[in-house]
Amino acid sequence: GGAMYFLEDGLGSKKSFKWIGKILAVLFSIFCILASFGIGAMGQINKIVVNIVSAFDVPALSQNMLYEGVSVYHIVIGIVLLIIAALIIVGGLKRIANFAEKVVPVMVVLFVVGSLVVIGINWMNIVPAFKSIFKFAFTVPSALAGVSGIVIKDVITQGCKRGVFSNEAGLGSSVMVHSNSNVKEPVRQGLWGIFEVFADTMVVCTMTALVVLTSGLINLETGANVSNVTDATLVAKAFSGVFGIWGERFIAVAILLFAFTTVLGWDHYGTKAWEYLFGTKSVLAYKIIHLMTIMCGALLTSSLAWDISDTFNGLMMIPNL
Repeated sequence: GGAMYFLEDGLGSKKSFKWIGKILAVLFSIFCILASFGIGAMGQINKIVVNIVSAFDVPALSQNMLYEGVSVYHIVIGIVLLIIAALIIVGGLKRIANFAEKVVPVMVVLFVVGSLVVIGINWMNIVPAFKSIFKFAFTVPSALAGVSGIVIKDVITQGCKRGVFSNEAGLGSSVMVHSNSNVKEPVRQGLWGIFEVFADTMVVCTMTALVVLTSGLINLETGANVSNVTDATLVAKAFSGVFGIWGERFIAVAILLFAFTTVLGWDHYGTKAWEYLFGTKSVLAYKIIHLMTIMCGALLTSSLAWDISDTFNGLMMIPNL
């Protein structure tokens, strides 16, 4: 299953749409492979590395800089993640994947409970946080306006980028997972697809935003980051404000599990797109390339990793929508 099949067999079955459906299916597959390198490897791995370096600092490695924003520590973590991913993706070592599958739900529960504790302790900032959210959704944050000349269009664009990164709605990627289900009634599976977007974005992401905004790391009046903490580690620092260093370390481990299982999921997406284009015999070539992009994610600066992910996501969305 996947968008390439409903484009070719669905849209392509309409009168005069055969070649249009086929062309869109091929484009979607190409863009899906590219997206698996961006959102499915570089962006995820970059977040893992940045948070581990911050939470489990090893000065001998982290202070040995290769270039701005990237140290020897980044390479070491990248190599470790590359080896683990290779054992699962190419080596077929499913035990690690099965372990992550069992641990992730536990981490989700702990993350939700921890978030509620942080928000509860900072309860007096909940209303101001929501006011700040709606205020800056429709006006230019004063912290940004004078510096970069940011306009409403840019604010909306950024919101759309992060929304897609959060739940992948509109990309057509999750279709490949839902199509593997053994549910007899397709509508039931479709409802799960709707629910996951709601649960992820409306519940978990709102909770995460409140964790950051109620923690005092952001000036709610100006939108300025007053903590000198990078965007990649804001949640970790918010947790450390309540739970100490172990709060930051918990977030680093949680991101490791969440993001790494996402990488494995996107390997499945990219594999299916590659199979559609080139057949099953050459899938190993895709897997090797995908593993190489994991190392790239560890070595890229955070902003570049996000820009690449956003660009490939946008390309993938065009033929699907």
